[in-house]
Parts: sequence; C-alpha cells; structure tokens
Amino acid sequence: MNLRAVEARVLAVAPWLFGLSLAGHLVMVAFQTQMTMIDLMVYRNGSPELFTGELYQWRLSEFSDKFALPFTYPPFAAFAFLPLSWISWEASRWVWQLLCLFCLWFLVRKSLTLVGSNDPRRAMLWTGLFVWVEPVRTTLNYGQINLVLAALLVGTVVSARPWVGGAGVGIAAGIKLTPAITGLYFLVTRNFKAAAWSIAAFGGTVGLGYLLSARQSNQFWFELLGDATRVGPVGSAINQSLRGALSRTVGYDVQTGPIFLVGALVAVGLAAWALHSAVRAKDTLAMLVAVQFLGLLVSPISWSHHWVWAIPALLWLVHGKARGPLVTATAWAWLLAIGSYLISILLILQESIWIIPRPWYLSLLGWVYPAVGLLTLVTIAVALRRRSPERVEHAVDLARQ
Repeated sequence: MNLRAVEARVLAVAPWLFGLSLAGHLVMVAFQTQMTMIDLMVYRNGSPELFTGELYQWRLSEFSDKFALPFTYPPFAAFAFLPLSWISWEASRWVWQLLCLFCLWFLVRKSLTLVGSNDPRRAMLWTGLFVWVEPVRTTLNYGQINLVLAALLVGTVVSARPWVGGAGVGIAAGIKLTPAITGLYFLVTRNFKAAAWSIAAFGGTVGLGYLLSARQSNQFWFELLGDATRVGPVGSAINQSLRGALSRTVGYDVQTGPIFLVGALVAVGLAAWALHSAVRAKDTLAMLVAVQFLGLLVSPISWSHHWVWAIPALLWLVHGKARGPLVTATAWAWLLAIGSYLISILLILQESIWIIPRPWYLSLLGWVYPAVGLLTLVTIAVALRRRSPERVEHAVDLARQ
C-alpha cells in the first residue's frame, strides 16, 4: 500500500477522530474541579477591579498556596475580559472552552491553507490530535488565552487589506504585549501600511486604557512593565524562554545580563537567517513561525502553554514544500517535545517553583522547547535556501480569501 492510499484511509476517519476527540475533552471539562482554568478565573474575577482602582493590587485569593496570581495584562485587557464577569463561573468556563476549541481548529485550518492544503478533513485530523498535546492541554486546562491570540494573528496578518492585519496585531498586543513581535512580519514583508495600522490600533488600546483609568495605566506602563518576577517564577521548568533555560543551567536568574544577551543574540541571528530564507521563498507560514519563535525565545517568561505556535510549525514541517532529513528530524523533535508531556513531568520533579538550581539532567531536559525552537529556525533557513517563490504563491492567495 502506497503513502497516498494510507493517507486516504486516515483522512476518511478524520471526522470521527475529530468528533470523538472534542467530545472526550468536553466530557473532561464537565468533571473538572474549580481549580482548573485558574487563569480564566484571574481574567474573569480580576477584570471588574479595573473600576475599583485595585486592578494591580488584586490577587486571586483561591488556590494561592504557592503563588497568589495577579492580573498581569494592560487595562485594555481587563476591559476586554469584562463580559466574562457578567455570567456565572460555570457558563464562562464553557464559553471559553468552546471558543478555544474553535480557535484551535481555525489555527490548524489557516496554517494548512498557507502551505497549500485546503482539505477540511486534514484540518479535522490534526485538530483532533492537537487537543492532546501539552501546550494545547495546558492552555485549555488553565483557561489561557494563547489559542485565541494565535488564531487572531494567523487570521488577520495575511489579509490583503493592511488595516485588517494591522488591527489584528495591534488589538492582540493591546491585550497581551507579546503578540507585538508580529509587527516584525510586516517589516520584513515591507507591508508598511499594515505596520502603521498595527501601531495605530495598539495606540488605540492604550488610549482606551487611559480613558478608563489613567492612574492604573500609568502604574502598568511605567511601574509594572518589565517586572518578570511579578508574572511568576522565572526559573521554574514551565518557563520555556531562553532566560528560563539559561537560569536553570547556571543556577540563578540571569536577568538581562551578559549570559542572556549572548543567548538572545544567537536567537536573533538565527531568526534573521530564517526570515531571510523565508522572505526569498515567499513562505508566509515560515515567516510567521520564525517571528513568533523569536518572541517566545527572547521574552523573559514564555510558559509552556505559550508555545502553541509549535502547531503551525509542525504543520509547516509536515505539509510544507520543504523536504529533507533536517525537516523530518525537526518534525519528530516537535512531536516528541509536545507529545511527551516532559514539561509536566519536570514540574513534578523540581523541588519548588521558586528554587532555580537543580540537577544537571533536569536543567538539560528543561531546554526542550527553546532547543527545538532554535532548531526550527535553523531548519527554516536551510530548507528554504533554494526554494522557488512561485511554489507557495498560490497557497498565500488561498489564505487571503
């Protein structure tokens, strides 16, 4: 039996796998305790504090035995989350889960379209499988916003209308600052109109925040911004940024000192190399992945659930036009990284979320996402060196429709 016949049989059962997978997840949601979706509880319970003036003094009082979670996003984000506080906690849990599942499917479908695959069964197949990988599971279990933002970005930045792409990036960055790195995509593609729109949209979110509360906006932008320790423990295994991996390696928080700067320069150099190859090949998905991985690597905090961008990366590796041993090896590396639940195991094995020093083998394993992320940048750069741009233009046209 040839590979095409095998694929045809797999795709034939894709709708069943998709339905059973999502149904299985929703059954789990029905039996989950209140402790799960703790980040959603922060969004929902913290957002009304915008109007009490205590948004950044507030802490989630429940489940605070290790770290009382604060509200860490800009005032505009609290305004965006406010409707969740108008409905019951049970209703908000279900609304959020269904929204995240839709965004997962949309992220998969759009990524496949960008690599020239428009078969809806393939999107069903991968969505059904991705529900169970670690970055997606932790996003769903914590009630995080990563899938929503990733879907918003992938759905807007490739638009032929500059204001759509710019607005998508600006609004996403207004909710959570890390998507601002996506503006780099506009610069490398010379879409300066979209870049201008993204700045305008982001400025609009900041302006609205000041209209709602100038004092709390000043507090966020001029006092709290950049304080990584307020977000959480930098050295914990769940922080899969370069700063987290390097800190665990040397046994203390490297902050933004020489060790971090060397690591960041390596990441920037590899990202620039990958983007150069991707731009020449006009490979939109490769460009997006390279930009997002750069942001994840150099951010002070990149929790494992922030790495949902491994999904479009894996789809590019498996279904993109690039081929070769390096592409295959990188795809397997991502499958093992996100399918093994290694980060969850490391969280159990570490002594404390606050203690950075650990045995060398735990430090080494704690490099899993940054290491494969850096490998992916190298793979994009190498695999696309001699790729003809004409081979992907049709895929981009389909994605823009």
